[in-house]
Amino acid sequence: MSTVTPADSTATTTSSSTSSTPVNPSTSLDENTFLKLMMVQLQNQDPLNPSDPTQYLSELAQLTSVEQQTNIAQSTAQQVQEGNTTAALALLGHTVTYTDSSGATQTGTVQKVQFTSSGPTLTVNGTDGIDPTNVSEVS
Repeated sequence: MSTVTPADSTATTTSSSTSSTPVNPSTSLDENTFLKLMMVQLQNQDPLNPSDPTQYLSELAQLTSVEQQTNIAQSTAQQVQEGNTTAALALLGHTVTYTDSSGATQTGTVQKVQFTSSGPTLTVNGTDGIDPTNVSEVS
């Protein structure tokens, strides 16, 4: 976990990309498994009676499409994470109104931003672990 305080708010941060895991991995077909199945299909193909070449090209196009969609999803997730980090850093030194874990409305000055595996959290008037999404007003 890293922490940024107002005194060093010019520090740069790095983010790591995250990957999502399928809900049921046993029923999904990742690109490596797809390629292995395609290679087995090609190895067992009768060279004197090849299968329809358009089917092979269609399968390649599907693989490329799925790969690009995966890349876009990972890139979007990374951009969201970076946006959340930037928004949290922008709150440093500002007075915020937020809802605490008990549901009460609190007001205070953001003293620190902490970066955890689940995203940034704020320290407001000495209270750590405040989720920036609970902030309702910034002044």
